[in-house]
Amino acid sequence: MTLSIRWKVTIGTLLVLVCGLLIARTLAIRSLEQQEIVQSGQILEARTNLVAYGLQPFLTQSGALSSTPQLQAAVRDLSSRALARVTVVAPDGRVLADSAVSDNNLASVENHRARPEIQQAVATGRGTDLRTSHTTGERTLYLAVGLSGANQATPSVFLRLGLPMTTFDREVDMLHRNLALAFGIAFLIAVTLSVWLAHSITKPLSDIAIVARQLANGDHTVRIRTGSRDEVGLLADTLNHMTDQLRAKIDELSEDRAQLLAMLTSMVEGVMVLDRRGRVLQVNPALERMFGVTRMEARGHPCSDVFRHPQLDTLVSRVLAERIDQEDEILLHPSGRCLHIEASVTEGDRENDACAVLVFHDITELRRLELIRKDFVANVSHELRTPLTSIKGYIEALLDGAKDDPETSTKFLDIILKQSDRLNLILEDLLQLSKIESGQVLFKREPLHIRRVIERTLAMIKPLADKKGHRLVSFVEDDLPAVLGDEDRLLQVLSNLLDNAVKYTPGKGTITVAAHPVSDDAEQPAIVTAVELSVTDTGLGIPEGDRPRVFERFYRVDKARSRELGGTGLGLAIVRHIVEGLGGRVWVEANAPTGSRFVVRLPIQQIGPPVS
Repeated sequence: MTLSIRWKVTIGTLLVLVCGLLIARTLAIRSLEQQEIVQSGQILEARTNLVAYGLQPFLTQSGALSSTPQLQAAVRDLSSRALARVTVVAPDGRVLADSAVSDNNLASVENHRARPEIQQAVATGRGTDLRTSHTTGERTLYLAVGLSGANQATPSVFLRLGLPMTTFDREVDMLHRNLALAFGIAFLIAVTLSVWLAHSITKPLSDIAIVARQLANGDHTVRIRTGSRDEVGLLADTLNHMTDQLRAKIDELSEDRAQLLAMLTSMVEGVMVLDRRGRVLQVNPALERMFGVTRMEARGHPCSDVFRHPQLDTLVSRVLAERIDQEDEILLHPSGRCLHIEASVTEGDRENDACAVLVFHDITELRRLELIRKDFVANVSHELRTPLTSIKGYIEALLDGAKDDPETSTKFLDIILKQSDRLNLILEDLLQLSKIESGQVLFKREPLHIRRVIERTLAMIKPLADKKGHRLVSFVEDDLPAVLGDEDRLLQVLSNLLDNAVKYTPGKGTITVAAHPVSDDAEQPAIVTAVELSVTDTGLGIPEGDRPRVFERFYRVDKARSRELGGTGLGLAIVRHIVEGLGGRVWVEANAPTGSRFVVRLPIQQIGPPVS
């Protein structure tokens, strides 16, 4: 049986009301229960601490307790003071004392090892549970904590307090009755109002439906008469004007079609229109450039034959079959372009009508930037977490008692200081790298000689090299032309490269610094245009696959060894940005048979012709 709109509105309104009332009732009961549990838990926490304090005299030096009349009497006294059931449980689950059990029945109480709160306390030192008590038969909130002796790190006995929820359960029952009465009255009122509302809405709609059938049959003289000025009145006015607007709409559609074609032609995004069989009806110039096809080659042909991209074919087939909007990303080979596709279904029903419109967004650059951002955030988080975790661990150890041992506390504080220095070094390098990348650091462009920079840097690095028994060698050609640069920044570049060479070269290695003129002009190789500065070591070396990425922020070839040697992972990134800021280039090469060779090429100072 088909229901009329009147009854649909009435029944729908009542169903919504009933659902709302049931949801409100459920949320009210749940909110009240959660609030009561939180408050009871706070009260139980405080009372547990007080009872635990009261039981301290019974804990021996070893922390062990035994079931004695004195302990049972103390537990009952503490229970009356705390207004809660008190139970003392041995680690094996035996009940040593219970305020709710008589002395004669204490030995027959079942083992409490399997109680949820006891299991949690064994695992974490604290456990809670809400259930009906096996002993009292009341719904009770339990809190169990571990107690230990003065010289024990693990609990040797467990204290459990139980708070009955009988008062709260009575309040909930009363709330149920009050809500049922209130909801019943509200439902009766809603029935009356919904019947009246349904009638007021459906009567004008019935009149409009009669006139709409006459308009569909071609009678354009009929008009809908209604005194309502609400949405129903607006619908009536719309139908009254429909006949007069048909011709105007046709003209507007023709104009819109011309404007749409102009928009498609000027769009940066690629657009493709398909019919129900997947044949291409239209493509815009942007799509032609993306895929390297022309409009004449695409129109009228199946999409799969024109573009020959399996992922695109799958998306088109799914859209045409399911007739729902879809999104996907595809990668074009060999160009490497990443395209985000938004496929929208149109309302065309005929075979040659437009059925789907696909918009292609070129997000290649966006994906590249997102990958860089994700890698940077992950690396920064990891690098900062390592020293912070170490600092936190040693501080917790100090708080747990290590501070009382002067030798241990001094050792821990020294480690914390070293980790703090490492954290500060990472933050300083990050800040410096950020300033360089954002253009806040202005590089000087003054003529300077590489020999002076090399001599200053070697003097700074020599103490570190001597500690490991390294031999520092320098080969600087005479009469090197001056380069345009910033001496302090070049000193920082060379210091970072030499510092890495010292760190990653095993003891008694050789580190060589060399500088000689080169030419960047392939047509005139005899003309010197740059000075090439290199740092060569006999260290661990860098695998071929890792060489292109060593200048990325936080990239490490051997992460464990790098952190052990105290590196931040930012030194080579800073080197690259400084060198590029000075107009130069930097790269790394293999140094046969072992080690690495870092090369920095800087443009020389160009001397122009004399002014006459």
